[in-house]
Amino acid sequence: MPMAAQAPAATQTVAAPASQDARIAALEKQVADNATAVAAAQSAGDNGWMLVSAALVLMMSGPGLALFYGGLVRKKNILGTMMQTFAMMAVITVLWALVTYSLAFGTGNAFIGGLHNAFLHGVGLLPDKDYAATIPLQTFMVYQLMFAIITPALITGAFAERMKFSAMLVFMILWAFLVYSPMAHMVWGKGGLLNATLGGRFPCLDFAGGTVVHVTSGVSALVTALYLGKRIGYPKIPMPPHSMVLSFIGACLLWVGWFGFNAGSALAAGTLATSAFVATHFAAAAAAIGWSIAEWINHGKPSALGAISGAVAGLVGITPAAGFVSPMSALWIGLIVGVFCFFMVFFVKKIFGYDDSLDAFGVHGAGGTLGAVLTGIFANSAINPIFGAGKATGLLEGNAHQVVNQVVGIAIAWGLSIVGTLVILFVVDKTLGLRVSEADEREGLDLSQHGEEGYDWAH
Repeated sequence: MPMAAQAPAATQTVAAPASQDARIAALEKQVADNATAVAAAQSAGDNGWMLVSAALVLMMSGPGLALFYGGLVRKKNILGTMMQTFAMMAVITVLWALVTYSLAFGTGNAFIGGLHNAFLHGVGLLPDKDYAATIPLQTFMVYQLMFAIITPALITGAFAERMKFSAMLVFMILWAFLVYSPMAHMVWGKGGLLNATLGGRFPCLDFAGGTVVHVTSGVSALVTALYLGKRIGYPKIPMPPHSMVLSFIGACLLWVGWFGFNAGSALAAGTLATSAFVATHFAAAAAAIGWSIAEWINHGKPSALGAISGAVAGLVGITPAAGFVSPMSALWIGLIVGVFCFFMVFFVKKIFGYDDSLDAFGVHGAGGTLGAVLTGIFANSAINPIFGAGKATGLLEGNAHQVVNQVVGIAIAWGLSIVGTLVILFVVDKTLGLRVSEADEREGLDLSQHGEEGYDWAH
């Protein structure tokens, strides 16, 4: 009887370890499932933000830039000007899918990517952890496409009202190959010479495209304006914007879209995106005020054109710095760049007499160059410890060499843009001819290049 009474206890003793192992296994599975769910939620959130950001950047081209530039030209050129931006939305997209994405972000050498991702081979729905660990590579690809679209579109502001549409198309296609793709690879691509996160020889801080987008487009714009020469009658004949209302709406759309441009460059919906978002807004506001005050002092009154131009200049200036600087630094960058670009547009352009029709160089080339330098000065490891925890990032933190790296990046962007653009202009000029005839220029691009008018009611 005592032996029989002890039997259940023995059974319990044997069963206890098995029951404990099961509970441990269940807990481990629950932890793993929770981790998987958290990762899936993070990926979904990051991917959602990046798709919205891609749409915001596309909105910067059309309708933002199209309206901004379209309102600034004479009414006989509005459709021709807007069509140049719209054409980039179509043509650059196809080029990107075929080969230029691979040249910009594919594995290659320090200067250009290879052809491994041509025709989007290998660009699927899994992340590439070198670029963004929580979003599909296709999301990264399409987000970067929007930068590739707007960059050549910015150049059109310098040669507005005087280039053939056919020549513009060929020029931009060649420019995407020879200037944009290598510059994007050097700054953002794997193994790029200037890449600050993937082992570049000269780590240049460019969060969202100060050198890649604004310096290249702005400098190429100046070269193109000088090569083409002045519009008929410039500067003796007044050529004011035909619709400040359209330009005002376009500038506001650019301001809103720029949050996708800069905050989206965090490539995740985290605290870095917040920091870049705040910096972007603060810089635009400070630059609008800076330009307006400078204009008020010099011309006796602030204009709407000056205010919106200042805001765009501030957005340009903060672009390379957005993910590296504090809100107060962003205010300083915006103020400095706003006043500087006012000086470039109203004094430097007048001194040298070049016809940069819509001030693409004065705002994007000059603002992007100064913004890249100021990034090296104001960059703060508390915002983004890109070189490692506790390591100084910018000059004010004690890393004076970063300014040198910034200057190297700027010099490469200037050199590539000048040489590449001159070669392309020469080739296109000798084959198709760049400039419309005098008769076509007087008639306007709308009718001469597209056979239609933007304002039929004007008759």
